[in-house]
Amino acid sequence: MAEFHPVCRVGEIPEGQGKVVCVGKKIIAVFCENGEYHAIDDMCPHMGASLGSGAVENGVVTCPWHAWHFRIKDGTWADNPRIRIASYATRVEGDQVLVADEPTPLPPPPRPQPRRS
Repeated sequence: MAEFHPVCRVGEIPEGQGKVVCVGKKIIAVFCENGEYHAIDDMCPHMGASLGSGAVENGVVTCPWHAWHFRIKDGTWADNPRIRIASYATRVEGDQVLVADEPTPLPPPPRPQPRRS
């Protein structure tokens, strides 16, 4: 079972921005959007850029190197939902933001729809 670890204080991450944190041996990007906290792997699978420094808009972080887009709620690549990076549960206790040390299990990717002629 995942354990939760404090990573920052509520309000420390500006709205629409991210922060890179270490939880155990994992490097995780934590984002604040609409007062909610979300956490995904910090490393973009394309070329290894830090997603924590990317711009967040409408629930999607843009990789600062090559503009890959990932949903901050579940790590899904916005341009191809079959590709995902790990996401981590978050919660707030008092004035602390906590992140789980184990990734949230990934649901199966959506099945491609058959082409119609």
